[in-house]
Amino acid sequence: MTRKRAVKQLTPFELEIMKILWETGPATVQTVRDRLHGKPAYTTVQTMLNVLHRKGKAKRVLKGKSYEYSPAISKEGAVGHAISDLLDRLFGGSAEDLVMTLVRDRHLTPQKLAELKEHIERSQREEKRDARR
Repeated sequence: MTRKRAVKQLTPFELEIMKILWETGPATVQTVRDRLHGKPAYTTVQTMLNVLHRKGKAKRVLKGKSYEYSPAISKEGAVGHAISDLLDRLFGGSAEDLVMTLVRDRHLTPQKLAELKEHIERSQREEKRDARR
């Protein structure tokens, strides 16, 4: 794994912290710690927030004597990156292979597939309508 890729990846613990920041908005180390399962040590949470700040995933502002951390990336951006990484690493960049695996392993039911088909058809109709404008 390249250094660049390692910096972009969120570890499971970092993701758990980011989910809290996405839900709460600006939060202190203590606020994040109070919402984490298992109540890790204060210094552990502080270190992880500093790592997220260094990675450019979180921003911080000094408020009084402590920092308030907030997300520097959107949840949608993080999800998009994770999906792209998954596609590249496991499916050679093929979204079709991912979907076929989900179908084969029964993660997508016939009902969900029908909903997806309708969504795709609706998107195609909207694209055609927009192209005519």
